[in-house]
Amino acid sequence: MRNLIGLFSVALITMSSSAFAATCDAQAAEKKLVGAAKNSYVTKCEKDAAATLATATSTCEAQASEKKLAGAAKNSFTKKCIKDATGG
Repeated sequence: MRNLIGLFSVALITMSSSAFAATCDAQAAEKKLVGAAKNSYVTKCEKDAAATLATATSTCEAQASEKKLAGAAKNSFTKKCIKDATGG
């Protein structure tokens, strides 16, 4: 069961990291950043987004455990909780 939750978290982070890259690129374009400034901004943006996702994931998993959720109910709760926490 822990392996399933771990795989779920990794899949969510992987899917989200590509979404973060697109969002960060779009934000850099809005700010009209180019070259090194754009690269620096996008790198920091992605790093901050990944940290936010990691925090949300651990918080949501803790809440699911407190509620004694398991299986599909836990996965559903955690997915929605992370989505709500990250604004995704």
